[in-house]
Formats: sequence, structure tokens, C-alpha cells
Amino acid sequence: MGHIPTATVGALAAVLTGLYFVLPDAVHFTMSVFIVAAWFLVVICWLAQKSADYMHKHSSDHEIKKKLTESQSVQTEQISAKDLEQTKIQFSTDLEDLKDRVKIKDNEIEKLKIEITNLKTLVEIESLRTELANLKMLATQENTKRKKKK
Repeated sequence: MGHIPTATVGALAAVLTGLYFVLPDAVHFTMSVFIVAAWFLVVICWLAQKSADYMHKHSSDHEIKKKLTESQSVQTEQISAKDLEQTKIQFSTDLEDLKDRVKIKDNEIEKLKIEITNLKTLVEIESLRTELANLKMLATQENTKRKKKK
């Protein structure tokens, strides 16, 4: 089914090319424009089909599903209570430092505090690490802006 558009447009281009020699000289310019456009479409259809064929040969849905399954199994691992407590303490300390450096809305800080107390999985820990890194970046940007203004 993939080569049907290429064959159809190719047949049209061939017919137009044949008509060029049959029709009067008055329409040769118009026909040459149509012929060039038709052959261009043949090339585009052919390239699109080659691209689709290549992607079907080289993409493996099985590998993608396997990677997704592996990443999901790693993310649901539980951590020890000691590590969890250390991580909670570290996040709380980082958040308090940020609170002093950046003027963040109080409800956002409270939300993060609640999330820190409810930490249970590595996914949640990584999510909070990302949020804290973003807040640190904002703090750095704000400090840089303050220094430039002075």
C-alpha cells in the first residue's frame, strides 16, 4: 500500500509528459509547470515511503516497552527508614535555606514541607530534588539580578 501514492503520481506525471508533445505550442509553458510539479511530487512521495520503510525496519517497539518496564520497576523500589529520614532532614534543611534566600509564596513552601514529610519512594525523592534544584536556580538568578542592580 505504501507505494500506491508514488505510482499514482508517477503515472500522472508520465501522462502529463506525454501530453506535452501532443498539445499545441501555446500550452507548452503551462504544461511544463505542471510536469515539473508532478515529477517533484513523485520524488517527495518516493522519499516519504523510503523514510517510512526505514523507520519500520529500525524502530523496535519491543525495546521501548522493555525500557519502560525496567524504568518503572526501578522507580518503585522502597528505601530504608534511615535513608528516608536522612533525605527528609536534608530536604527540610535545603528548603529552609531557600526560604531565607528567596521570597517564595508561603503556600508553595508549605506544600513542599508536606511532601517532604510524606516521602516514601525514590520517585518522590527525585521529584523533590528536581523542585529544590529549580528553587536554588531561581535563588541564584535573583541574587545575580540584585548584584547587577547595585
